[in-house]
Amino acid sequence: MTDSTQPTFEFSVTEEDAGMRLDAFLVQKCPDISRTKIQSDLGEGLIQVQGRQRPKGFRLKVGWQVTFSPSPVKALEAIAQDLPLNIVYHDEDILILNKAAGMVVHPAVGHPNGTVVNALLFHFKDLTAGDNPLRPGIVHRLDRDTSGLMAVALNDKAHNALAEQLRERVMGRRYQALSWGQWNESEGTLKGDIGRHPRNRIRMAVVETNGRSAVTHYEVTEDFGFAQLCHVKLETGRTHQIRVHFTHFHHPVLGDPTYGDDRRVLGVHPLDRVRAQAMVKNSTRQMLHAWKLDLVHPVTGEEMTFEAELPADMARVLEGLRKETS
Repeated sequence: MTDSTQPTFEFSVTEEDAGMRLDAFLVQKCPDISRTKIQSDLGEGLIQVQGRQRPKGFRLKVGWQVTFSPSPVKALEAIAQDLPLNIVYHDEDILILNKAAGMVVHPAVGHPNGTVVNALLFHFKDLTAGDNPLRPGIVHRLDRDTSGLMAVALNDKAHNALAEQLRERVMGRRYQALSWGQWNESEGTLKGDIGRHPRNRIRMAVVETNGRSAVTHYEVTEDFGFAQLCHVKLETGRTHQIRVHFTHFHHPVLGDPTYGDDRRVLGVHPLDRVRAQAMVKNSTRQMLHAWKLDLVHPVTGEEMTFEAELPADMARVLEGLRKETS
């Protein structure tokens, strides 16, 4: 099934846009369409400048007209797939998962299957879809390469109750993160509204306008000189919140391919540069793990706490840091 309602876009190149590459211009003008799709449609001749097909690197001039007729997009649907799940707790109302790094939570453009939702639909046939058929049971999410605990609702009553706990900040979510450099204070609170990055649509950022309030608490638990292990508590739940806040305050999460800045290590501990870079190579994803989850059972009212040990990859990097700095 495809979506045949895609509109045709027409743009005029302004003085501010002059000199831009055609693909970059369209990424900026069409933030809801991926760069990959734009480049694919360029190859199909669906994008024209002044009525002629042009390559992606074509430079634009003031006053030119750009027309973009996107190809139909295949509509997403969640299908059941026999995929493994690490179930920490399970009853008739809720499910607590320890999500593996590398697994996307729900189907989306670029990840139509192989997700937590696909696995849930296979293992739990009666899972209610709620308001969003692509996110049945999903109360909160973890980034693809963040591991750890997630709460899943198995019926509408549980979903509504857990969602309210999330809104009212009753549900407690705690993480362990390895971050670059040394924080000035051993514990603190990071604040800054988070919204879409003004120049890079795939990233989030701390912004002055059009952002949503975000609050992150951290506490340093181990110091390795050029890196530190932190316990992190979320007060709000914005997209990429920990990663964005840590980067904004100049201590990006180790191994983060989107927000990390491994060049920072050059100014942290010059004599430890080689060791620090070795740690980067050992971390194949961001070193961020949702290790503790507190909630109130939506039916029994019981206060519940769950913990998940560090996964093997993060434990290995942490052990390497301990050996290198002992």
